[in-house]
Amino acid sequence: MGEFVFCEVETDEGLTGVALTGHFLARSVVAALKHHFLPVVADMDPREVEAVHERVWRKLNPRAMTGVVSSALSVLDIALWDINGKHAGRSVASLLGGARTELPTYVTFGFPQYDRETLAAAARLQLEHGFRAMKLVVGVDKGGWREDAARVRVVRETVGDDVDIMIDANYLFTPADAKFLCRAIEDYGVTWFEEPLHQNDARAMADLRAHTRIPIAAGQMEGHRWRLRELVERQAVDILQPNACYCGGFTEARKAAHLAQIYNLPVAHGGGWPLFNMHTLAGLMNGWILEWHVGMVQVGELLFPGAPHPVDGRIAIPDLPGLGLAVNRDALRETLVPEH
Repeated sequence: MGEFVFCEVETDEGLTGVALTGHFLARSVVAALKHHFLPVVADMDPREVEAVHERVWRKLNPRAMTGVVSSALSVLDIALWDINGKHAGRSVASLLGGARTELPTYVTFGFPQYDRETLAAAARLQLEHGFRAMKLVVGVDKGGWREDAARVRVVRETVGDDVDIMIDANYLFTPADAKFLCRAIEDYGVTWFEEPLHQNDARAMADLRAHTRIPIAAGQMEGHRWRLRELVERQAVDILQPNACYCGGFTEARKAAHLAQIYNLPVAHGGGWPLFNMHTLAGLMNGWILEWHVGMVQVGELLFPGAPHPVDGRIAIPDLPGLGLAVNRDALRETLVPEH
């Protein structure tokens, strides 16, 4: 699974908040938090998240870069919201607006190492687990878009017409190949095509969207609201996917969701870390469906025992202060990666 960043913030009153971000340049994110972020925010009030963001942007990121700085800001911000929820005695979802107490989920299960027979068996297994929506990866098979189309057909024939199927290319298609795939699978009732094109090229995705009936989803790896705004204003997406663990935390994800709401777009989850992102979707009016990635959820299960799981395709938001997560300290120590 690679290396991940666990961040814990402690206040002078003893309250703590936790967060995670993904494996992209993880050691650089740790260095940024220790050597750059901490000196900038150490004296600040954790309740004043906008002030924290304003100082970070002004002192550390005045040119609106993404990558390491966005990941570091994300875990800092999420931990602050966890602290604020604990201080208020309310869940983060409640602080964000409390629009709902449970969410529909979809399972990401269709990995490229599965042949068609294994893919069908995995789809049947997820049906047995209660999922009525599922996502498979495309754009990586040596057979190209034709093999992807065949795999989508296999899943549709396996699960029937009443199950949502999503596909995710993780930025890997050219515009031409994405159009070929869309043309081949339009009759299979695909719920969305996620991040189909190289570099999340908003111009090219808008063109793809204009040439297919399949809804386009993107945004999970974008590092701030200006990139997410480009996707919306270019009319490149039907579904926006800000991920709090990458885009700058709940503070930034909330702004992206409000932007999407102005344009009548739903916000869905992609990119992993459901135990954090479920609060965004549950808190905000246009929140929709949560990803349950069978690979990445193993990290959450290890570090946060007792965390909620989907039941019959739905997940209940913990009615507990903050994120509602209890940390397995033994697991943290056992999985610690030496810095050198």
